Amino acid sequence: MLKKLLIGSAFGLLLSVGTVCAEEVIIKVRPPADRVEERIARPGPNHVWIAGYYRWDGGTHVWVPGRWELPPRPGGVWVAHKWVKRHGGWVLIEGHWR
Repeated sequence: MLKKLLIGSAFGLLLSVGTVCAEEVIIKVRPPADRVEERIARPGPNHVWIAGYYRWDGGTHVWVPGRWELPPRPGGVWVAHKWVKRHGGWVLIEGHWR
């Protein structure tokens, strides 16, 4: 039992360290202005709209269309993707549930 607990704790620590040490990818090309999207009908009353955004594919910005999604838990709030100016370029801050 103690061995499983220690292994689980060590694995969790490694995952958290990997997340903290992740490098930011700085893009020198400013992302285009967001597109105006037409939302399709909401599939259900609990669905939340996840707005589209531009991602970097290594050579150009590519539009990822918006979509409806169910929150992973009741009361979940979507924090949208956004590009921020940093270190002489642009960094994509990934969208996530809060």
